[in-house]
Amino acid sequence: MSSEMFTQLVDAHYTPLYRFALSLTKSPSDAGDLTQQTFFIWAKQGHALREEGKAKSWLFTTLYREFLRIRRRSERVTALEDLGPVEADPAAPEVDVVTGMDAGLVVEALQEVDETYRVPLTLFYLQDLSYKEIAGMLEVPIGTVMSRLSRGKAQLRAALARKEAGQRSKVVAFQNPEARKLS
Repeated sequence: MSSEMFTQLVDAHYTPLYRFALSLTKSPSDAGDLTQQTFFIWAKQGHALREEGKAKSWLFTTLYREFLRIRRRSERVTALEDLGPVEADPAAPEVDVVTGMDAGLVVEALQEVDETYRVPLTLFYLQDLSYKEIAGMLEVPIGTVMSRLSRGKAQLRAALARKEAGQRSKVVAFQNPEARKLS
C-alpha cells in the first residue's frame, strides 16, 4: 500500500476509530494509543486484506481485539506503579469536540452501560456497522448482537433518564434562588 493510500485510510477512519476506542477505554490517552496501535497493525498486516471495501470493518475488529488483548494482559498484572497523571494525546481530537453539547450527555450515559452492551451499541449507532459486521467482529451470532443491542438500549434509556432528571433538578435550583437557600 502506498504512503498516500495509507494517509487516506487514516484520514477517513481515525476519528471514528478514536471515538470507538474512547468508548472502550474511557481515557483519551489510552484511546489514542489504541487507535495508533490499530493503524500500526494495519501497516504490518493490512496488505493481506483482499477486498478494499472491508478495511473499515477490519480496522474496527482489530481495534476491539487489541483492546481485549491489552485488558487481559493488564488483568494478569498484580501490582502497578503509580505513574501519576497522564495528559491527553495532543494529536487526538478533544473529547469535548468529539462528544458535542447534547451528545455529551448521551456519551456520558453510554459509559454507564455494561461493556457487553456498550460495544454493539457503539458499533451499530456511532460507527454504522451492520449486524453481520458486528457479529463477525465480536464472534457471536447475529441474534446475540440484536439481543445485546436491545438490552443496551434499555440500559442507555435508563441512564439518560437519570442524567436528565439530575440536570432538571440543577436548572430548577438555579432558576429558583429560594430553593437554593433551602438546600
